[in-house]
Amino acid sequence: MPKAILSVHDKTGLLEFARGLQSLGWTLIASGGTAKLLRENKIAVTEVADYTGSPEILGGRVKTLHPAVHGGLLARSTAADLAELKKLGWDYIDLVAVNLYPFEQTVAKPGVTLEEAIENIDIGGVTLIRAAAKNHQRVTLCCDPTDYPAVLAELRAGGVGEATRKRLAVKGFASTAAYDAAIQAYLSGADAPFRVVAYPQQKLRYGENPHQTATLYAYKPGDGPLGGKVLQGKELSYTNLMDLDAAWRAAVSFQRPSVVIVKHVSPCGIASADALSEAFQGALASDPVSAYGGVVAANRVVDEAMVKATGDLFIECIVAPGFTPGARELLAKRKNCRLLEMPSAAIEPKFEFRSVTRGVLMEESDFGDPPGTPEWKVVSKRAPTPEEWTDLRFAWKACQFVHSNAIVFAQGEATVGIGGGQPNRVDCVRIAAQRAGEKSQGAVMASDAFFPFPDSVQVAAEAGITATVHPGGSVRDSESIAAADAAGMAMVITGVRHFRH
Repeated sequence: MPKAILSVHDKTGLLEFARGLQSLGWTLIASGGTAKLLRENKIAVTEVADYTGSPEILGGRVKTLHPAVHGGLLARSTAADLAELKKLGWDYIDLVAVNLYPFEQTVAKPGVTLEEAIENIDIGGVTLIRAAAKNHQRVTLCCDPTDYPAVLAELRAGGVGEATRKRLAVKGFASTAAYDAAIQAYLSGADAPFRVVAYPQQKLRYGENPHQTATLYAYKPGDGPLGGKVLQGKELSYTNLMDLDAAWRAAVSFQRPSVVIVKHVSPCGIASADALSEAFQGALASDPVSAYGGVVAANRVVDEAMVKATGDLFIECIVAPGFTPGARELLAKRKNCRLLEMPSAAIEPKFEFRSVTRGVLMEESDFGDPPGTPEWKVVSKRAPTPEEWTDLRFAWKACQFVHSNAIVFAQGEATVGIGGGQPNRVDCVRIAAQRAGEKSQGAVMASDAFFPFPDSVQVAAEAGITATVHPGGSVRDSESIAAADAAGMAMVITGVRHFRH
């Protein structure tokens, strides 16, 4: 008769599982609280203490830590191991249902004491998981109540398959690894290592270049690319994913309906409007040459009007919170255009990682000017007009997503020229002016960092810029202010920098 040992803190689904095992002829062994619940519900059970002949001791600290239990779990399917067990009066244990004391939930409570934390470090449960997982060629482990129904179904069909036992063993080792890591982090305090667990989501054809291998990993098992769902088109490439991430982060940072077009991880057009179709037209007009073959992100559900606004522009991918049926029908004709539907328009993640030689850099994500930032300060003789204020705030936000030294020219809540990624700021101003052409007349300018010299302001004034916003803080701020005043330009200082290297 097969035997199962049950020792669970979370008793979700336990009674149904135990009844299912009992109906299949299993003998149930359980520790204190678990056994009590089973008896109260008229389910036959043997207490661990009775099975081992050794009582629970030390106020319940030692319950299942006994050779009768772990010998029964770790014994192999050999005549020698079985004979040794029988000689000692023990038998195989074929299934373990176990879950652990809630350590992480305990230490997350305000005012938790070290004593409380220590008492919620599970020992016996972790040992049961590891023993069952190690011997998964014979033993079935259930450390997650959601696995009970599937295990019962396989037992009813003749037995738990090898693939399932291995999958459950892997889940068990993952569970104990995370549990021990949480304990280490709590006891280490500020010196705790930072751990990231990521799951392989997609083996990519190659990385940035064909000779580089690449894989997409997700923080949640089963997640799609960027947490979204590919609705159409072939698999996303490494560069597609980089561009989509850059475009999506920018698009969802705006409150009004907005569209961002990205090429080679750099925005070439950003615009906000009353409708996505208008926003797309504004973003495209910023740099229609670079937009060819780019990716498009929208922070609203894409509708037919927006799809029609794209005309015959070749677009690699579109990412959005959703697509209307009419939009899907139109886009289905573009076989090479990938569609990525995101679960929400939330701004995430909270942290960013970049690999460096023999290490990793981690920083908080830049979500814009932090709360409590002082009000913007007008430092020029002339204050911005209401229209300039609107465009300055738009340009300032757009500037966050351009590689430093970032310069954005904007007018009517749309970029008209973008320059970034150059070693010096004045070259970025010249690039933005070149791309804007005549559209720079009457536009505003945002700079992600201060102007080290007045030359950037002077070049912008020559291009027709009428107002500018930047963090300030240069030892030569007075020279840049003087250059703005000489050109009749309004200048605003934010006190916040938004470098994106």
